[in-house]
Amino acid sequence: MMQLSRTRSALGRSLVTSRPRPVSAKFLLSRRLASTEPESAPIAPPLPPRRSRWQRFLQVLGGATLFTAASGGVFWYYAQKDRSPGSQLPHDPSKKTLVVLGSGWGATSLLNSLDTENYNVIVISPKNYFLFTPLLPSVAVGTLNPRSIIQPTRYVTRHKGRQVAVIEASATEVDPVAKTVKFADTSEIQGLVSSTTVSYDYLVFGVGAEVQTFNIPGVRENACFMKELEDAEKMQRRFLDCLESAAFPGQSTEEVNRLLHMVVVGGGPTGIELSGEIHDFLEEDLRSWYPELANNIRITLVEALPSVLPMFSKKLIDYTESTFKEAKIDILTKTMVKEIREKSVILQMPDKSIVEVPCGMVVWAAGNKGRKITQDLMAKLPEAQTNRRGIAVDEHLQMAGTNGTIFALGDCTATSYAPTAQVASQQGAYLARILAQLARRDVLEARARELKGAVETAEGKTELESVEKQLARFKLRPFQYSHQGSLAYIGSDKAIADLPFFNSNLATGGVATFLFWRSAYLSTLFSMRNRTLVATDWLKVKLFGRDVSRE
Repeated sequence: MMQLSRTRSALGRSLVTSRPRPVSAKFLLSRRLASTEPESAPIAPPLPPRRSRWQRFLQVLGGATLFTAASGGVFWYYAQKDRSPGSQLPHDPSKKTLVVLGSGWGATSLLNSLDTENYNVIVISPKNYFLFTPLLPSVAVGTLNPRSIIQPTRYVTRHKGRQVAVIEASATEVDPVAKTVKFADTSEIQGLVSSTTVSYDYLVFGVGAEVQTFNIPGVRENACFMKELEDAEKMQRRFLDCLESAAFPGQSTEEVNRLLHMVVVGGGPTGIELSGEIHDFLEEDLRSWYPELANNIRITLVEALPSVLPMFSKKLIDYTESTFKEAKIDILTKTMVKEIREKSVILQMPDKSIVEVPCGMVVWAAGNKGRKITQDLMAKLPEAQTNRRGIAVDEHLQMAGTNGTIFALGDCTATSYAPTAQVASQQGAYLARILAQLARRDVLEARARELKGAVETAEGKTELESVEKQLARFKLRPFQYSHQGSLAYIGSDKAIADLPFFNSNLATGGVATFLFWRSAYLSTLFSMRNRTLVATDWLKVKLFGRDVSRE
């Protein structure tokens, strides 16, 4: 009985403890409110320690070093690639012979674009290099080294698919009937054989032009030209000689003024750029090394036409004249040269009066005329070649009267285009495409003859019809010149540009145009070697100035 009562009391206690406690409404509300509150934001990590200036400098230096090393590696690769031409195919007797006379703008542009695997190519020129003539005035005052603007012809031909024979010789005669070229070695050192003749299937006549003196007395004897590399070097020597002679003790003021008076004849781009380069030489270098003579140096530009730079817009002509006026460069327009003497130049002024102007040096940069070989070739075709200005060509640059066997380009031709480097360069590239088309036509004609002589089969007849259709569609496109604009440097780190812009022209001048002028000339140079040399010369002159020593 006593045990039963203990069991009942224990059971009662367990029932009491297991019964859930009542929860108040206030407690439930506080729980709900707490559940809707946002969780606390996570703790932000600590900021990294701020780098010192030295660490930032090292990081920038490392990036610049890496970029320089990568750029230098790419530059070295392409430089070695240019220096290491690969193997070439030998001359193929089954291919036609293409003879190229000259190594100027037209001929070099042709060689750059020509697929030599189509022909056996022979280049004949008295100079074994290409000269970048627009930068000749810079060579004349020492801004550029003469070697920086020449490109050996073999640097071009050795990178072609088939071997190209480069012969340093002067062509003396072209026979358009026998299709032969006679040439001679005119260098100082000659071998046992110094004259020979070569036959051609196609001839590219690009011998250029020589200086036109208009038969004015004394021009060839007493003036410097600006046509070839040796002309620029001669002018530089004579200019420095005038300076040193003027510095000789005891010279009178009149004689010093005469020696330091430089006359440039010709108001085209060459004359303008040369005058600007002489002015830069004076302001940037001669005032430092010849302070006692600098104020005596005078520059006079003589032009027979009413204005300088007739190919530029009126706005740019006025800008050039105002720039020259600020630089104290005298411009004499409507003035003709009647004679050049050893110590003076005779001028006919606009009022027809004759004036003798004392001077120390005259630079002739006015006009071109055909070379003797050009005149002789034209004389052999009197009925077809009647233009006295140069060789008459058709729309495909084929010389009239030669049945398409002679092509002519550049300054030796008489076309509607100005005799500029831009025209000759485009003609050379065009002619390379024409010769490629002619090579394909020759292949088709040979295949047609082979099929006609073979045993007739269904397949052969079908192929013959296809070849004949291709020959029937064959047509050469005419040459079309695309004017890319005109540029000229006018001194004082200024240039002018007359550029085609949509359907109008963009005329601009100043320092920004000068930077564009330099970049345009750098991009026009034919090789990375020349671009590097010219850019380096510009940098050296900026840092150290021009050399005033005289050989």
